[in-house]
Amino acid sequence: MEIGISMFGDLRFDKQNNSYQLAGQRINEIIEEVKLMDEVGLDVFGIGEHHRADYAVSAPDIILAGAATVTKNIKLTSAVTVLSSDDPVRVYEAFSTVNAMSNGRAEITVGRGSFIESFPLFGYDLNDYNELFTEKLNLLLNINWADGPLTWTGKHRPSLKDQEVFPKSEIPMNVWIAAGGTPESVLRAAKLGLPLVFAIIGGMPEQYKPFFEYYKQEYIKAGHDINKMQIATHSHGLVGADGNALAREYFATYKDQMDRIGASRGWQPYTYEQYEGGRSRDGALFIGDANQVVDKILYHQEMFGLTRWLMHSDLGAPDHLTQMKSIELLGTKIAPEVKKALAK
Repeated sequence: MEIGISMFGDLRFDKQNNSYQLAGQRINEIIEEVKLMDEVGLDVFGIGEHHRADYAVSAPDIILAGAATVTKNIKLTSAVTVLSSDDPVRVYEAFSTVNAMSNGRAEITVGRGSFIESFPLFGYDLNDYNELFTEKLNLLLNINWADGPLTWTGKHRPSLKDQEVFPKSEIPMNVWIAAGGTPESVLRAAKLGLPLVFAIIGGMPEQYKPFFEYYKQEYIKAGHDINKMQIATHSHGLVGADGNALAREYFATYKDQMDRIGASRGWQPYTYEQYEGGRSRDGALFIGDANQVVDKILYHQEMFGLTRWLMHSDLGAPDHLTQMKSIELLGTKIAPEVKKALAK
């Protein structure tokens, strides 16, 4: 099983000055963090796309291109690319460029987006939310799998006639589908034989088991090779030498960000009881020491049959040194223990 880290590029909020951390500072921290991920042997790094004041990253491909220059082995993926409001031709061109820079380490994770600010920004109608994604995924996959000129016709983008898109990857890139828990996303990925990643960030992870079983059932029914099936989750997490002390220190940062996001979604204020429930064995949070996180990863792997697990590690922007320590522990302590246990 691959083990890695995903991030959104959250910016630290200074309550005293009522301002966010400068994006440039956070982006340079991210590059330093990815370099360490590679050095400690983590398998995957993913970076998300947002177009808001509280996030540093609106162009994941640019961050991944920077990461490609300071890493040697780690896979580099978006987490996610909001394909509905982007142009599949440009998405392919950008990621195939990162793929060339990194000697074949680039992947694309696409989703419809849980934040919607990109739709008005780029002139798309939210009434077309589902239709946009379906059409644009079709075009992206056609480009990725094409071995020559492509002719394609759609509704929301000008048609292509005998066009090729460059640079071409030597082999098609891995395109993952990101899902938040809708049967439609699961069925789409299964029918197409695409890898599937679930965001499990709250509640009881066990409730997601029917989605995984549905995916496996439909994947096989569609005639795909079960030995090539790839399933992943990403969940909020942070690791420290003293897991309980880390959790106490991190709570205020975590709560502030959950409440900022929740204010626009009608969520109730986040509580310490929710936090501790999430940290329990049956919860969705991976916040603690190395042993706690190892046990929980193995529990999730057994429950879901994962081939990849990602710790989403920068919610609320814990400070850079805390994240560096968490990355070090994930790579040197947790990943080796998990892989050792699975090898048995």
